[in-house]
Amino acid sequence: MSTKANRSNTPALFHVEPGIWGLRNVFVNLFYVRHPETPTDPWVLIDAGLPGSGPKLHSHAEELFGENNPPAAILLTHGHFDHVGGLHYLLEQWPDVPVYAHPLELPYLTGLSSYPPPDPTVGGGAMAALSFLYPSSPVDLGDRVKPLPEDGTVPELQGWRWIFTPGHAPGHVSFFREHDSVLLAGDAFVTTKQESALSVWVQKQEVHGPPAYFTPDWQLARQSVERLAGLQPRVAATGHGIPMRGDELSKQLSDLVEHFDEKAVPMHGRYVGHPAQTDETGVQSVPPPVLPTVPLWLIGAGLALAGGLLWATRSKDRD
Repeated sequence: MSTKANRSNTPALFHVEPGIWGLRNVFVNLFYVRHPETPTDPWVLIDAGLPGSGPKLHSHAEELFGENNPPAAILLTHGHFDHVGGLHYLLEQWPDVPVYAHPLELPYLTGLSSYPPPDPTVGGGAMAALSFLYPSSPVDLGDRVKPLPEDGTVPELQGWRWIFTPGHAPGHVSFFREHDSVLLAGDAFVTTKQESALSVWVQKQEVHGPPAYFTPDWQLARQSVERLAGLQPRVAATGHGIPMRGDELSKQLSDLVEHFDEKAVPMHGRYVGHPAQTDETGVQSVPPPVLPTVPLWLIGAGLALAGGLLWATRSKDRD
């Protein structure tokens, strides 16, 4: 492996564990993964960031693994807009690279169905208040996207398995490296309060449930967190927030499981007690929207903070 792959001078890239590098793309994380003991093995990309992020993701891939060295596969935890935004560009650059996702995510990745609409009335923060602006429409990857293997193995990543963790998205999955208990949890749970623009800005590190504004099934979300806690991960890197480790991770994750209804589930909202109905063809029905109760100042604050975060991140990239 090149020296570049062992360290990075780019502030946006961060080292998670041997063989795993994360990239913070404004407010969402994605991961570059390779076998830690075999640097000649292929590498994979897990998730693909925000719309317009493709060139940035491609540049960091070349920084880590060299030019003309595409991934063996792109793996998706789920297909929300902030996890697939760079895909079209990347697939143009890497015409032979397959994409893998859970079968229940395929309708949202092949243009068949939009996701359940976000609920801006939950979460109590500016990022939640702005969620009515977030796209829920599908991308269309055509035959480039394939279902993950039924046996739980992960394409091109020996020693990993995928875990079905629905709730935040119908076909959400997490990835677990068994020999050292490293978990890439996607948005099944996160390590910052993603609904709050201030928490996102400062990256306050603490375990939270999935982003509330985009979670249409709270019962499944609870079961998924319980499933992941049962793995007793030593390290958890999530779709939002800074990776957490050791006793503090175990303590906070156990606390989330024990008090999930109080800590994660909104008191009321569009999907609270009334989950969206989905199947292998996509969304079948959603409950009616709740009347918005979001003050205009909160929306304005969120826009200002989101703009500032985007500016700061791009400034770092230029340095």
